[in-house]
Amino acid sequence: MRLTTPAPHRTAPHRTAVGGRVRAAVRDADGMAVASFVLGLLGLLVLNIVLGPIAIALATTALRRGTSRRGRACLGLGLGIADLLVLLALTQMNGTISWSF
Repeated sequence: MRLTTPAPHRTAPHRTAVGGRVRAAVRDADGMAVASFVLGLLGLLVLNIVLGPIAIALATTALRRGTSRRGRACLGLGLGIADLLVLLALTQMNGTISWSF
């Protein structure tokens, strides 16, 4: 009986490593899409001067990376823009950067 080493597996480990990185990148982009939506929604109520641009940046990054949650990223982008528009409207009414009802 002769002992030999097992034959190497023929399923290109490089492809699975690259595929794993691609899946991780899409998963990260999905997280960015959700975060942009949540921050944009929260920015309508508080800290819209900070949360609006962050929501816009996260949404555009998620869309560029090819998120599978494209609708949520678009909503985050729209809400981030709405944050800045609400801030602009309220500061025009009060004449200051800080606003209150």
